[in-house]
Amino acid sequence: MDVRGNEGSAAAEEAATRLDQLLDRAFRDAGAHIGATYLLVPEQQVLQLTTAVGAPVRLALPWVRQALAAPAAVPEAVRTREPVWLSDQLDLARRFPRAALAFPYSVAFYAVPLVAGGTCWGALVLMWPGGRPEGLSASEEARIGAAAERMAEVLRDAAAAEEPVRPRDQPLILETPLPRGADPLSAFVGRFTEGLLALDLRGRMTFLTDRAAALLGRDRAELQGAELWDALPWLDDPAYENAFVSAIFSRRTTGFTARRPDRGWLSFALYPDATGISVRITPTEAPDGGQGRLAEAPPTTPARAGALFQLLHLASALTEAAGVSDVADSVMAQMRPVLNAAGLALMVADEGRLRVVGSCGFPPEMPEHFNGLPLAAQTEGIRTIETGVASFHPTTAGLTRAYPQHEHYRQMGAFAFLPLTVSGDSFGCLVLGYDSPRPFATDERAELTSLAGMIAQALERARLYDANARVARGLQDGLLPRHLPEIPGLEVAARYLPATHALEVGGDFYDLIELGSQTAVAVIGDVQGHSIQAAALMGQIRTAVHSHARTGVPPEEVLTHANQLLLELNSPLFCSCLCVHVDVAAHRVVLASAGHPPPLLRHPSGRTEVLDLPPGMLLGVQEDVRFESIEVPLPPGAVLALYTDGLVERPGIDLSLSIGQLADRLTEAEEGSLETLADLVVKRSQETVVARSSDDIALLLVACGTAAAAVGPCR
Repeated sequence: MDVRGNEGSAAAEEAATRLDQLLDRAFRDAGAHIGATYLLVPEQQVLQLTTAVGAPVRLALPWVRQALAAPAAVPEAVRTREPVWLSDQLDLARRFPRAALAFPYSVAFYAVPLVAGGTCWGALVLMWPGGRPEGLSASEEARIGAAAERMAEVLRDAAAAEEPVRPRDQPLILETPLPRGADPLSAFVGRFTEGLLALDLRGRMTFLTDRAAALLGRDRAELQGAELWDALPWLDDPAYENAFVSAIFSRRTTGFTARRPDRGWLSFALYPDATGISVRITPTEAPDGGQGRLAEAPPTTPARAGALFQLLHLASALTEAAGVSDVADSVMAQMRPVLNAAGLALMVADEGRLRVVGSCGFPPEMPEHFNGLPLAAQTEGIRTIETGVASFHPTTAGLTRAYPQHEHYRQMGAFAFLPLTVSGDSFGCLVLGYDSPRPFATDERAELTSLAGMIAQALERARLYDANARVARGLQDGLLPRHLPEIPGLEVAARYLPATHALEVGGDFYDLIELGSQTAVAVIGDVQGHSIQAAALMGQIRTAVHSHARTGVPPEEVLTHANQLLLELNSPLFCSCLCVHVDVAAHRVVLASAGHPPPLLRHPSGRTEVLDLPPGMLLGVQEDVRFESIEVPLPPGAVLALYTDGLVERPGIDLSLSIGQLADRLTEAEEGSLETLADLVVKRSQETVVARSSDDIALLLVACGTAAAAVGPCR
C-alpha cells in the first residue's frame, strides 16, 4: 500500500471519500467526541492515520503512525482482528502501560478492526470523554460493528478493483459543525464572561474580545482565525500545549499560568465542550514566588507530544530488552515506522572494526558494505563515533563529495548520523536514512539526539549483559559433554536448551558413559536453582556419577553414592537424577530414579507409555536413603526418552497431564531418525508455551538396534 495518498485516481478518491463519510456517520451515531480511521501499510508494518474527526491536526500528529508490533490498542485490534475496549485511563494503564505513559487522558476508547474478504485493512477508533465503566451496550456494539464492516467492504472493493485506498500523507480532519442555529460567538458567550477567546477543535481562535486581545498584546484582527500557538510564540511551550490537548481529550476544565514577554503573568482557564474550547484570560500574580516557567523562554529542546510519545514508548520497550539483539529488535520494530525513516541501522565499534548489530529498511547491500570495515576507514558513521558529534544531511550531496568511495550513500535522499554515547564515550552510531531530502528542523534534531541517548544507554547495558552471558554459558557448556561416545548397536541423541534469561545458569545435565562394547550408562539430572553455584554443583555430581558408574555398580548404587556426596558437600541445593544401565546385546535397561520426572518408552508398535518407576528421594535431602530399580525391555525400534522438567512444566498445567501430552506426541510421530525426533520434541515443546520457560531443557533419547524408531513430525 502506497502512503502518498489517493491523488490521481478518481476511483480511489471516491472510495476514500466514502470511507470518510462512514467514519463521520459512525462517529455521530455513537455519540463519540473523537473518531479516526487507521489504514494498514503492510510492507512497512505500520498503521497510519488517514482521517480524524473531533480533533485538530496538531493533536493527531503524535499518533499518525503506529507500528503494527507496538503494544497499543489500535495495533492490538488489527493483529488479533478483535475489538479492543478500554473503559477509562486506568483500564488503558492495565492493558497497555507503555501507551498510557504517552496518553495520560481520561477517555473511553474503542478500536474495531476493519476486516473483509479475509483481510484486515485497518481500524476504526472512537473515543468518549471521561470514562464508561459500564461499557458499551449490545446495540451500540452492533451499530459500531456494522459501521466497521461497511468501511472494510469499501476498502476491500477498492483493492479488488486495483484502486486501493491509501492513507494520506497528512490526516484529513473532518469539520464538526455547530448545532443548527448556533455560531462561534453565541456558543462562546453562552459559557462564561470576562477577558475571553474561543478556540475551535483545530486550535484556531474563532472569537476573542478586545480585552483578550489587549491582554495578549496583539491586534484583534491579527489573532482572529489564527492558531493560538502560532500567533503567540511565547505560548509555544509543551506545558501550555498539553493543557489544550488534555482539554480536547478529557473534556474537563483545565488551565495554566504563563508569563508574557513584558513579564506580566496571565492565567488561562480552558472550558471544553463538543464544539470547541472557551478560554478565560485574567491577569494574575506570579506562581511559586515568581519562579514559574518563563513563557518567552521555552526549553531549548521542547518535548512536543510526538517526541514525548516516541521517547516514552521507546523507553518502555528498552526496559524489557536484555541483550544487544533485543535492543536492536525493539528499535527496529517500534521506532522506524514512527520516525517515518526509510532505513535504520545500529552500528558499534568492536575490536577495531565497525559492526552493524541491527538494520532494516536499507537496501541489503548497504549494511553488508559497511559491516566489518576497519575503524581506520573513512565513513560518516565512523567519523560520528570518533567525534561524538551528530551530523544531519538534508541531502546526500555533501556525503557523496566527502566519501566518493562509498556509492551506497547515493541510494538514499537524506541521512542522520547520531552518536551512541555513554559517560562521554561514543561507542556506536544510530543511522537514519530517508527516501527524499529532509530539512531536519531544530526540534527534530533535538528529539533524534534524545532518542539516540536512550538507545545508547540500553545498548551499553545490553553489551555488558551479553558479555556476562557468554561467560555464564561458557561455564555451563564446559560442564556438559562435548560429544557422546559411539557404542555399537546403541543410538543416542541429546539436546540442551538454556533458560530464557541468559545469566541464569542452570543445573540440568546429561551423560552417556561407556562401560564396554555392549553396555553403557545413560544419566540425566537437574540441580535445583539457576546460579553459578547450581552449575558448579552439577559439575561435581556429573563427575561423581561418571566415576561410580564406570565401576559397574547398578544404577541404585550410583544414586546412593551421589546422594552421599551432596550430603558431604553440605550444599543447600537438591538434585533430581535418573540413572539407566543399558545392555545393548540383551536389549534391556535397568532404571533408578531420585525424584526425577518419569522416562517415556515408545514401543516398536508406536504406543508410548510413561514408565512407572519407584520415585525415590531427591539427592541431598537425607542420609540412608534406599533407591530401587526396575528392569524394562528395550527391543529394536523402541525409543527411551529421558528429559528434565523444563521440557514439560507449564504454569497452571498439571505435570502429569504435560507428561501425558509428551507421550501422545511421541505416539503420533512418524518414522525418521533419532536426531529428527530430538529436534521435533524440543520444537513442539517451545510451540506449546506462550513464552519460553525460565527453566533449562535437557533431552536424551536412547535406542537399541536398528534406528527405525518411529519418529517424525509431532502433531
